[in-house]
Amino acid sequence: MSESEQEQQFSPLNTQQGESKSWLPMMIGGFVVLMIVAGLVLLTRSGRPAPANPADPNLAKLQIANLHMATAQNFAGGSVTYIEGKITNTTDRRVTGASVQVLFKNSLGETAQKDTLPVTVLLPNVPYVDYGPIDRAPLAPGQARDFRLTLEHVSTDWDGQVPQVKVVSIGY
Repeated sequence: MSESEQEQQFSPLNTQQGESKSWLPMMIGGFVVLMIVAGLVLLTRSGRPAPANPADPNLAKLQIANLHMATAQNFAGGSVTYIEGKITNTTDRRVTGASVQVLFKNSLGETAQKDTLPVTVLLPNVPYVDYGPIDRAPLAPGQARDFRLTLEHVSTDWDGQVPQVKVVSIGY
């Protein structure tokens, strides 16, 4: 091989072709993806309870009663634990969302598990029993409805008693 043939084989790429790329299509694509993500975040936030505000006097006015528990097998062979009861809106506003804190104790009275869960309520006018978010069937002032909390896992250290359930946020 002659020296000129070697230089042609190993010569650097033409850098002018790489520099002529336009960044405009990539910037537009990034902007579109960003807008889609922002839209999804805004859509999924509607109907959710407001952040916890311990000073909210209405937290105590969303009353929970008649708590009981049930366990069922899921299709994957695991078990699901349900906490069910009745929720009553004694506020003067329509409630469209709520979250509760569930506190499981162990045999020594210590906290074995603590979860914050959204409240799902029994949906009216359904030909079968179905639970869904409160925003699908808001609670009017003075109204009561059956509710359900779903737990995929409960600590093995739990003492077997019905846990403490406390309302920690309300959405209007």
